[in-house]
Amino acid sequence: MVTILVEGHGTRVGFYSSSCPRAESIVSSTVQSHYRSNPLIAPGLLHMLFHDCFVEGCDASVLIEGSNNTERTAIPNLTLRGFEVIDDAKKQIEAVCPGIVSCADILALAARDSVVLTGGVSWLVPTGRRDGRVSLASNVKLINPRESIDAQKQKFAAFGLNTQDLVALVGSHTIGTAACQTFSYRLYNFTSNGPDPSIDPALLSQLQSLCPKNGDGTRRVDIDTGSAGIFDLSFFTHLRNYQGIVESDQKLWTDASTRPIVQRFLGGLPPLSFGIEFGRSMVKMSNIGVKTGTDGEIRKICSAVN
Repeated sequence: MVTILVEGHGTRVGFYSSSCPRAESIVSSTVQSHYRSNPLIAPGLLHMLFHDCFVEGCDASVLIEGSNNTERTAIPNLTLRGFEVIDDAKKQIEAVCPGIVSCADILALAARDSVVLTGGVSWLVPTGRRDGRVSLASNVKLINPRESIDAQKQKFAAFGLNTQDLVALVGSHTIGTAACQTFSYRLYNFTSNGPDPSIDPALLSQLQSLCPKNGDGTRRVDIDTGSAGIFDLSFFTHLRNYQGIVESDQKLWTDASTRPIVQRFLGGLPPLSFGIEFGRSMVKMSNIGVKTGTDGEIRKICSAVN
């Protein structure tokens, strides 16, 4: 268990220890139960937290349903999975502690529990977030798979996250999948001569068979080939071997400012523990733009404002 204290955000570890002592264990058991029947829930919940925090802060705005204009309806969020897990945990918590625990905290806890279930290092999650009331698809501007490292660093820096946070958090791609349409442009017409020349030839052949030209762009492929269900270092090993599937991921190895951090995660000197640093960066990220005190609300159900 990684103990990290982040002060000045209004969140703290053990926020519900008196008001709802079973909250964290209910979230944990709920995530575990859903994970047993569908392991893809783990990357789904982890990535859902990213998509929440980078828009309006970590306030569960991504969970709000709406016909055509909430964050949940934005194109980057149409493939998110795990909403039913958050709803299930919320329902169970409301039965024992009505009106106490926010959906934003449930999501932050569920993301941590997902990492642990897939073999990652645990960390203490500061809680005390409140739920937002604003959710607009037009606010959703996430990292583009073609984006440069400089552009990615600028986006992260705007939220108080540094270059090491960027590398660690992109490491979340050690679990989960990507749609063919996210990277298929690299496989065929990347240059006038054809595929992206930086892709390992064996991987290129494999991806071309999984994502044929003019094939189903929504078909999903493991991002961390051969280890997509395990939270480990192989994602970074693949980058070192030019086997990164998503272009913006592979740039972590080719860019001079991020490559040394990848090398240190892989055992270079001085070494960095990916598991521990990921936990630290997750605590920082999950404190982006949090609503505390009297800001926001505690939703009764996570898919709608009160």
